[in-house]
Amino acid sequence: MKKRVWIKRTIASLTAGLMLAVSPAITALAEDLPYDTYNYDYRLNVVMTPAAYVPTRSVTGQDLGIDGFTEPQDLCVAPNGEIYVADTKNSRIVVLNHNMTEVVRIIDSFVRDGQEDGFRMPQGVCVSENEQLYVADTDNKRIVVLTPEGEFIKIIDNPQSEILEDDFDFTPLKVAVDYADRVYVIAKNAFEGILVFESNGQFTGYFGTIQVKISLWEKFWRKLASKEERSRQQLFIPTEFTGIDIDSDGFVYASNIDSDGVQGVRRLNPKGEDVILKGDKANLGGDIQIGTYGTYGGPSEFVDVVYREKGIYSLLDRKRGRIFTYDREGNLLYVFGGLGTQRGTFNTPVAIEVVDDQIIVLDAYQASILSFGETDYGALINDAVALRFDGDEALAIGKWEAVLKLDENNELANTGMGKAYLTAGDNAAAMKYLKLGMNRKYYSIAFKRYRNAILKDNLNLILTVVIAVILLAVVYQKFLKKKFSIGRKKKGAREGGLAQ
Repeated sequence: MKKRVWIKRTIASLTAGLMLAVSPAITALAEDLPYDTYNYDYRLNVVMTPAAYVPTRSVTGQDLGIDGFTEPQDLCVAPNGEIYVADTKNSRIVVLNHNMTEVVRIIDSFVRDGQEDGFRMPQGVCVSENEQLYVADTDNKRIVVLTPEGEFIKIIDNPQSEILEDDFDFTPLKVAVDYADRVYVIAKNAFEGILVFESNGQFTGYFGTIQVKISLWEKFWRKLASKEERSRQQLFIPTEFTGIDIDSDGFVYASNIDSDGVQGVRRLNPKGEDVILKGDKANLGGDIQIGTYGTYGGPSEFVDVVYREKGIYSLLDRKRGRIFTYDREGNLLYVFGGLGTQRGTFNTPVAIEVVDDQIIVLDAYQASILSFGETDYGALINDAVALRFDGDEALAIGKWEAVLKLDENNELANTGMGKAYLTAGDNAAAMKYLKLGMNRKYYSIAFKRYRNAILKDNLNLILTVVIAVILLAVVYQKFLKKKFSIGRKKKGAREGGLAQ
């Protein structure tokens, strides 16, 4: 299972000097980035931001002293930190050390029942928590399970079930394993969802099917269309998943290509239900304003996802070569990356992983692994989100303040400050920052609490005023009103007598 090794940073609030302590090297590198870094404001307009991650290095097979990778399709990080690469066209698994400086081993064959066997175009690779290697041996139509050293354990193939079509062709593309050794497989043309196998290899069913919604307008025209016209129309079939990862609690994160550009990832609970949060913008589709940013029209196309702990996960967009990172609540934290030929850009990005505080991306065409390091800006956002995830709202204030020093218009930081002050009970300060963060939901909560606090603090005065008003009303009603009434009658009588 993919995991990130988190480095614990200090939880003390940062001083003003530390807030601005960006190293000259990182700053210079960020200014010369080959891609733009941006986010979206509450009006869904693109706003430029400091870089959260910058390119650090690129690793090829030749750099490692072996034959070059050929159209590699997947990579994963094992619990011990080793990095496994599915070198697809070379039909092998290449294992690198944690720093990607040397090859630990190459697995291109194994002994099964006394006979040598090998891979054919493996496209997926995963290492489970108990350190078993799972390979999606695509052209051999099977999942091969080995020890990390390449010793044979078992084969998972040819699933049998009444829910499968008679001519179902099991062609695995991606594989992941949870803490109970359940195996999740994304297979070619398996539109019904992710295939799930028990630890003994028995197929148990589909998981997390994406339901396609048909509009009333489309239903209406399909009713009127002829059989020939309907055959030419778009088939309304579920969308295939493209990438998969599993968090420590057993929730499955699965990416998919969404033609509407609204939701390109799911968080599936053990029942296969999508329980992901979509944030204030209700969008998990990458680039929000379709066709308004970059040189390519249409929505983002996510091909892989990596869960990074503390509720943070990143998605890889093959259309624009961008990496979108979200928090547990579905808020877009930062965007970086791009297509091109310059250092730090992609041609055909296919897989994403995290090693310590580095994000690594596998590029099939370049046949290389590109590494990106976090800047102070990215580290501050990651730390603040992590503190909020752990419930340490007050400690997150210093991190968000530091973010605002680097990006004063960061709505996420203002909202984070507002939420932190709201948790601390400072409703007035919470209202100030939530207004700057354009967060209506939490601003309403802060305003309600602020109003209730004002009423509570001034309750005695308010009650005194109310009682005084009531007493004055009673006195007026019983005494003054009667006296004024009698006076008016006498005055009227006198005026009547003089008139006569």
